[in-house]
Amino acid sequence: MVNNKGQLKIQQMAFMLMAVTLFFVLVGMFVLVVKFSGMQESATALEEKNAILLATRLANSPEFSCGFSFDETKLVCIDVDKVMMLKENMVKYVNFWGVSNIEIRKIYPKGDVMCNLQNYPNCNVIRIRDKEISGTGQAKNFVSLCRKESFNGEIYNKCELGVIIIEEKGM
Repeated sequence: MVNNKGQLKIQQMAFMLMAVTLFFVLVGMFVLVVKFSGMQESATALEEKNAILLATRLANSPEFSCGFSFDETKLVCIDVDKVMMLKENMVKYVNFWGVSNIEIRKIYPKGDVMCNLQNYPNCNVIRIRDKEISGTGQAKNFVSLCRKESFNGEIYNKCELGVIIIEEKGM
């Protein structure tokens, strides 16, 4: 009889240890679910932030930026004259930025007049490559589009509001 009571106590202790272990496993799983519940939203927000930073970085690159051309350094400023010349020599820059396509659009006046050397500056859209931007994998940011203009023999700086749209590779 003494042996049976000892075995019963050992079995009770084993069941109790298993119950306590199972309880802590369930509590741990609950904590992990609560902790990682906002992970998708934060990943999406981080992706959007990186897309905006990519567009800003590209707009501030030496091939696009205004630099000191307009009397002072401007952030997120694109020299449209420089971009038009870059568009004509795009063969040299095919894989330079790590993006599949770049498009620059004037906000006003609205329209879809593609820019080329014949109709520049009376156009609205500059596509660095000739393919159209699809709806996926886009990075957008507002930029200043500046160029030199002449009026009655006076040369002045003309800046307009635009948006740079970048299509990332592999999207």
